[in-house]
Amino acid sequence: MSHDALRQLYALQWLPASSLLPAPLTDWLMEEDSMTRRFEQHCRQVTVQPIREGFVSAAEVAAEAAFLPNDTRFWLREIVLCGDGEPWLLGRTVVPESTLQGPEQMLQQLGTRPLGRYLFASSALSRDFIHPGQAGDLWGRRSRLRLSDKPLLLTELFLPASPLYRALQQG
Repeated sequence: MSHDALRQLYALQWLPASSLLPAPLTDWLMEEDSMTRRFEQHCRQVTVQPIREGFVSAAEVAAEAAFLPNDTRFWLREIVLCGDGEPWLLGRTVVPESTLQGPEQMLQQLGTRPLGRYLFASSALSRDFIHPGQAGDLWGRRSRLRLSDKPLLLTELFLPASPLYRALQQG
């Protein structure tokens, strides 16, 4: 995956909650369920290509840290989610070290498993918010999720081949 796509993810501009977006776009960006499950409706197989995983300092995730507890270290996971081998989404998950207690330690061992398969298998999952964003012609979103009331922040950038853009063209 090119560094240009990652730069676009980092460059997402967050829209005001009052923004009026086309219905097909809102339908995708405000999806409350697993994006992995949503993608599985549009392909035979969803796969994950890890880009980067490991602990980083609070300074490296400063923009995201504003939405999370004041930890000194965060688990960072950046991946490409593919539908039938085609890159559909870039994902960036920031998890405070304090969240990685008990069963949530599994967040460090996802490897090529989609985050959505892990998160949405839990009955203790809730979502605080979804913020839609845009970087050039691409759309994205960020969500603060809670596992057993412990937060993590997920940012997603929908890549050009994503079914979101087909829905926009048809809508």
